[in-house]
Amino acid sequence: MATGLQQERQTEQRTGVFPALVLVSGWLLPGAGHLLLGKWIRALLLFVSIFLMFVIGIALRGKVYLPNTGDPLDMLNFVGDLGLGALYFVTRIFDLGASSVQLAVADYGTKFVVVAGLLNVIAAVDAHSLATGRKLS
Repeated sequence: MATGLQQERQTEQRTGVFPALVLVSGWLLPGAGHLLLGKWIRALLLFVSIFLMFVIGIALRGKVYLPNTGDPLDMLNFVGDLGLGALYFVTRIFDLGASSVQLAVADYGTKFVVVAGLLNVIAAVDAHSLATGRKLS
């Protein structure tokens, strides 16, 4: 039985990239994991859909959560926001996103941002599954 490192080397020889690199790049930039695997159309669709959900959420003045709140629901929403990878760090650097929901429409924007992050995590895991051979296409 092959160890985890041996399996990763076999997968890297088959696809040309390390599965861990595919996972991390897919998390950092939506669609990048699929792009590394040569799945151009899927990568483009994921990037456009996740990026548009993020932009719509920010345009609706959605809240972007910080890690230091004590409320359990706020912490879960932070984990969803963190799923955006580099886009989350861009929101923190440029102070995008509202600090609190002040309009009824902003609550929809908050959900758009969180769901975009969760979708990005699913896409990164999908790319990793493709890279390891657990998923065929």
